Amino acid sequence: MTQTILPLAIVPSLDEPTVTLVRLAGAVAAGSERQMRKAMQEAVAIDPVWVEELILQSYLFAGFPRTLNAMREWRKASGRPAPERDERARAELNAAQWRADGEQTCAKVYDGMYERLRENILALHPALDAWMVVDGYGKVLSRPGLDLVRRELCIVAVCAVAKQDRQLQSHLHGALNVGATPGQVVGTLVALADMLGGEMLQRDIAMFNKVLGKQG
Repeated sequence: MTQTILPLAIVPSLDEPTVTLVRLAGAVAAGSERQMRKAMQEAVAIDPVWVEELILQSYLFAGFPRTLNAMREWRKASGRPAPERDERARAELNAAQWRADGEQTCAKVYDGMYERLRENILALHPALDAWMVVDGYGKVLSRPGLDLVRRELCIVAVCAVAKQDRQLQSHLHGALNVGATPGQVVGTLVALADMLGGEMLQRDIAMFNKVLGKQG
């Protein structure tokens, strides 16, 4: 039977808390309720701030219903109450900072492709460009509490299990751009082996090898 947490000998480039985190990201995005509950129970052993930040960012990639369900399960599993307030989430105080942070974070993730990305998204719809920068990369992905490398590895996990190939390719690049090692990226995919299945895992690793070739 496949282990829920893969042995570190299999994913040597990822520390155990990060293995737990990327598996939780996959379960929140595409797992059954049973899989998500099991992942939440395992996540109790790691930094609770990481877990809550991962769940919050999930609404960008998995949708609000799954994010609400995930946070509800986390409250049950961890016994942690919600914070009384979150000043970082108040638009009236932070809107300008969200935009500035979002532009900076998005540029780190996309590196030399940043300007082209902005042009492409703007051509789809101006609202999508604004929401991507201000909401996605500013309000959510620039929050303190979880470093950008782990955020990107979690996004890789979500895109892989959700079979969103275009976004997966972008964030394979993005993970490297923000400082993840190739081993950490492959380790993230391998940590999801039981969710992906062997054929999909090999395909995603092949995609990453092509990404490495382009970056090299």
